Amino acid sequence: MEKSLTRAEEQIMQVLWKLDRAFLREIMDELTASRPHQNTVATVLKVLVEKGFAGVENFGRIHRYYPLITKEQYSKASLKSIVKSYFNGSVVNTVSFILKDEQLNVEDLELLLKQLKDKKT
Repeated sequence: MEKSLTRAEEQIMQVLWKLDRAFLREIMDELTASRPHQNTVATVLKVLVEKGFAGVENFGRIHRYYPLITKEQYSKASLKSIVKSYFNGSVVNTVSFILKDEQLNVEDLELLLKQLKDKKT
């Protein structure tokens, strides 16, 4: 996936991932914090459809939107892009950065090691 989401697009996608299928009114109801104008949300939804992140079903003049990619697919692609862009494609460099920033403790590392070992078997 080459395309990425803007902050506004990601906010709408979070709602679509949560609701699975939703009409504009339902999406608006989920956007409680810093609620954008309905026309803005409709425009963002149109862009998401054009970018291939969301699909739309038409019921006359009413549209129901749904995600075309899963949250996991987008998260995976985004993480790969960050690792490639900021850490020379190295997962080791990425983990080292997180360790230096003290965002990973010994228990987290042990859990990661266990997951790596389980993956090998």
